[in-house]
Amino acid sequence: MRMRKSGQNGHTHFFVARRILRKVKTLDANIFLEREPVGKLMLRYSIPLIVSLLVAALYNIVDQIFIANADYLGSNGNAANNVVFPLTVIALAFTLLIGDGVCAFVSMSLGARNPKQAGDSVGSAALLSATVGIMIACVYWAFREELVTLFGGRVNDETFRLAVEYFSWIIPGIPFCVFGQAMNPVISADGSPNYVMFSTLMGAGINIILDPVFIFGFHWGMTGAAVATITGQIFTAFMSLHYISRRMKAVEFSRANLHFHPSIMKRYLPLGMCSFLSQIALVISVASVNMMIRKYGVLDTIFSQPEYSQIPMAVIGIVMKFFQIVISVVVGLSASCTPIVGYNVGAERPDRVKSLFTLLLECEAVIGAVAFVVVEIFPANIASLFGASGESVYYASFTVKCFRTYLCLIILACVNKAAFIFIQAMGRPYISAGLSIVREVIFGAGLTVIMPMFMGLDGVLWSMPASDALTFVVSVFVIVMIYRQLSTPAKV
Repeated sequence: MRMRKSGQNGHTHFFVARRILRKVKTLDANIFLEREPVGKLMLRYSIPLIVSLLVAALYNIVDQIFIANADYLGSNGNAANNVVFPLTVIALAFTLLIGDGVCAFVSMSLGARNPKQAGDSVGSAALLSATVGIMIACVYWAFREELVTLFGGRVNDETFRLAVEYFSWIIPGIPFCVFGQAMNPVISADGSPNYVMFSTLMGAGINIILDPVFIFGFHWGMTGAAVATITGQIFTAFMSLHYISRRMKAVEFSRANLHFHPSIMKRYLPLGMCSFLSQIALVISVASVNMMIRKYGVLDTIFSQPEYSQIPMAVIGIVMKFFQIVISVVVGLSASCTPIVGYNVGAERPDRVKSLFTLLLECEAVIGAVAFVVVEIFPANIASLFGASGESVYYASFTVKCFRTYLCLIILACVNKAAFIFIQAMGRPYISAGLSIVREVIFGAGLTVIMPMFMGLDGVLWSMPASDALTFVVSVFVIVMIYRQLSTPAKV
């Protein structure tokens, strides 16, 4: 009896020891974020994330390229795509509110050696993103024509028809898009950025393959472009679901974590508020641009003619798509710092946070400089990708002018965006959100409305660089303040 009891105790001690060992391994899983050089960490996290964001951006861009090169769609299809774009950004805003917020919170929880809290936050974020996606889809479906009209779809009858068609087929994919994209930052924070890259690449690959099949092969037009897009989004969503349900590493996660956890949501949602507000502000800015283009386009000698009325709307959409590519790199590089920053803030290492901030700003300035060279030297080449060769001479000339004017201060835009995201990752969402609102609403939308009063259609184009210049002045003061605070450990 005594021997049996002794054996049982030994067996029990073995399982207790194994559980303790697993706990220690979980707590130390991300400790490399505090020890490895910040440049090496940035490179490790940024490449998969940049690729993922670029591929995600390609969903809309690839649609527009194939649409533009379909002779039965052309610039009207391009304009329709541009009308729907801000409506997809609204859904993305809620995605980032949840995804970026929980990513920062998970990183801080792991840095503070609290994987259980990280698991609860992931569970609530998964449920919340699925719920929000369904709610957005329902609202969009009920008011789809009104929303298309609100965002400038009435530029002419054909553009309106194509925009409603495209939007009606995009809507069913929104719940999948919101869930999949919200979980991607969580998967990165768990230490698997390569998985995010792979799932996003596969989803975009499906879209790229199906676009020409549906648009040129089946002749489905805008419907084909939308169906190709949502098919890729559904695939990515299921890949995300597979990871969080079966493959989590650093985060302790199980079905028991699948609750809304209001107390935790109150802590992580503010951390995503900057991303949310920056996207909503972007929607306001894009809506303002679309409305001003429609208003002042009819006053232009050329674009007041019915056969050319859609050109400004189509062209500004192309320019914004290129800008989206650049910003995807900028955001990917900045967002890759979130797990690193969050962990080191939790571990009380302001010296590493400061070094990473300096490196990030330098890299973003270089990205902006490269983009500036491209838009000033090769605007006609970019336009040719979007079917410029099949359009009128007015289409090509306005495209070149729009690129060179609208994006002439893209370097400052890159630095501004990097600063906003990094400050959010530090757990300072209100400062970051304030900067985003200043850029997109006060300067962005405000100058878009005011400057055309004096400059006509050119005022819309010059509103972008003017907004970036004024925002940069504000950003400099905030960046200096952050540097000073990072020099005092107690304030981090």
